Amino acid sequence: MLTEPALKRAVVFIDGQNLYHAARIGFGYTHPNFDVLALSTAVCIQRGWQLEETRFYTGVPELRDNAFWHRYWSGKMRDMRHKKIVVFSRPLRYRNQTVKLPDGSSHTVRAGEEKGIDVRIAIDIIRLAHHGRYDVAIVFSQDQDLSEAADEVRHIAQEQQRWIKVASAYPQSPTSHNRRGINGTDWIPIDRATYDAALDPKDYR
Repeated sequence: MLTEPALKRAVVFIDGQNLYHAARIGFGYTHPNFDVLALSTAVCIQRGWQLEETRFYTGVPELRDNAFWHRYWSGKMRDMRHKKIVVFSRPLRYRNQTVKLPDGSSHTVRAGEEKGIDVRIAIDIIRLAHHGRYDVAIVFSQDQDLSEAADEVRHIAQEQQRWIKVASAYPQSPTSHNRRGINGTDWIPIDRATYDAALDPKDYR
């Protein structure tokens, strides 16, 4: 049995698009209005964990593809960096998608695809565990692709003979479609009161 530390150092890994869509479905918000640092701090305080670092990951459309969201995310990420949050972004890739309408007809739309964000998060979770940077990794996501990273962290814990936990945090309400955290992690549902107490005072729209 590995010894559980009395003081648990936490690093937060936030999948920005995953968090936004969970808050949109669960709470009805139409833009990513969360304050990354405030939400990370709130989750850690609730569990008695010491927040060491917050890391944020998202896909961002190019200016020519979607000027509104490009400017929105550019402003929001600029403020995150001022708060010493580690920010990783990649351009969204757009392609045509054909969708079936209720009347049986088809409609083609251009949709942005986020490539490589989950891979970057997984690499960083594993890398920072190897370097002993945290006792708890809190992943703000419900992406099951990250369950393999959680498995790898358990192997690292055994190799290094130290206690490490991986948790997944996500907004949840009666309207949420997905009520599951990442497999192989501790699940931390975020209620409306906790989320609303961590809203970003700036509106980047």
